[in-house]
Amino acid sequence: MNKVMSRAAQPRPRHRPPTRQDSRRPGGAPPRIPVRGGARTAPETPLARPRPTDLFADRLLAVLSGQRPVHWMLRHTAGHAYDDLARLAERGPLRTRGTRPVVHDLGWFVPRAGALEVFARIAAGGRLRAMAFRLEQGPGHRWRCTAIELGPRPSRASED
Repeated sequence: MNKVMSRAAQPRPRHRPPTRQDSRRPGGAPPRIPVRGGARTAPETPLARPRPTDLFADRLLAVLSGQRPVHWMLRHTAGHAYDDLARLAERGPLRTRGTRPVVHDLGWFVPRAGALEVFARIAAGGRLRAMAFRLEQGPGHRWRCTAIELGPRPSRASED
């Protein structure tokens, strides 16, 4: 009896939490779906995978605005695109104070199967810039950027 009392009186070790703090289910099991009216309900809308055009626009924007280093895009570029990106990022064309630059508008053209030519308008502070890049699908169906250009603010005459 004394051993039980002395064991209970000792403080617990500090390297272990007294209870489980992890809210995930053991073994990676999916979360339970609530049962209503005897039938299980599945999620109404599945999560859509982002398009490669959107992913690359965001990635290039992160590098050109100085949020990410140029070598972050090394495995996502092919050919001279990495050199062009490094040259553009040196000048820091989309670095702004205060608000971060965002993709304002995005479009693309399919010149052939496995290739996309993408154009985007980037809002950087009070300025609007044009960005164009080419994506090509390589082995393993992986998209890579093969060309990139950044232009000045479009003129009023071309917007009308």
